[in-house]
This record gives sequence, C-alpha cells and structure tokens, in this order.
Amino acid sequence: MKTLDTDRLILREWHENDAVDLFEFAKSPNVVGASWQPHESIDESLEAIRSWIEYQEIWAIVLKDNNKPIGTISLTDINRHDRYKEIEYVLSEDYQNKGYTSEATKRVLEYAFRELDLMVVAVCHYPYNIQSKRVIEKCGFTYEGTLRKYSRNLCDSVRYSMTKEEWECKYA
Repeated sequence: MKTLDTDRLILREWHENDAVDLFEFAKSPNVVGASWQPHESIDESLEAIRSWIEYQEIWAIVLKDNNKPIGTISLTDINRHDRYKEIEYVLSEDYQNKGYTSEATKRVLEYAFRELDLMVVAVCHYPYNIQSKRVIEKCGFTYEGTLRKYSRNLCDSVRYSMTKEEWECKYA
C-alpha cells in the first residue's frame, strides 16, 4: 500500500498498535461510518484494523506533527468496473472542522486519478451528515441523486461523483 502525504497529514496503512487510537474515536456514537457501528472495546478496534490490513487502500489519517491516527479514509471497489471506486472517510470528533478530511480526500483523489488512472470516484453521505456534505462540496464532487433506504441501516444515501476530466479541470 502506498503512503500518501499532504502538508499536515500522512495517509498510511493501519498497524495493530494503532488500536488504542482507533478506539479513542471509533467508540463515539457521533463518529459512525457507513460500514461500522461504534466500537465497544479496543479488541473490536484491533479486529477492524486486522481486516483493513488485508485490503489495499484503507489508510489511517495520521497527523504529521505527532504521528497520531485521527481517522480513516478508503478507496474501495464497489463492483462497478475496474476504473470506478468510492471514497469513504471517518474522522475523530476532536479533529473535525479543521480541514483534515478535505485535505485527505483531495490527496486520495490525486492518487486515484493520476496513479491509478481511475475514470470515476464516487462518495456518499447520510442526509443528516452536514459535515460530510460540506467536505464533498468543498472537494468539488457533483451531486448525482439520493438513493432512498439504500444503506444497510435503511437510511437514504446522498450520492456524488467526480470524473477524471472534472478533477483535471479543478486540480491538475
């Protein structure tokens, strides 16, 4: 897995010794990803990390100044075609509203389009997650629509995407 960096962040693979840091933010009911519920123990966080290590492109979002994992960001295959992937991110409550998620997302987009030569990157949020919506809009994704009762928890999924051409016009 390739390590990516930005001005303030390192996006790197997860390590088993990150379990305490992951649990610190993953236990909060306010920090819930589309594919997880709040963690109930450090062991649960460790099991999550072990499963993430098996996959490629699931990064720990780590602060450069103290090497502390503060979130996770992934670029996953959602069974469309081999040049279409989806970004998902979760960030600790303590570090939200500081631009970290946008910074990480923009770097993953650069990697996706320049190095993986993807055609499309998608992202979604729950209708009530206004912070995630702001990140998506700030990064320049295009709204596609809302899929009703689409998620496993029967919540609507507000969907966006960006094509390689759109990314090149905005960032390249």
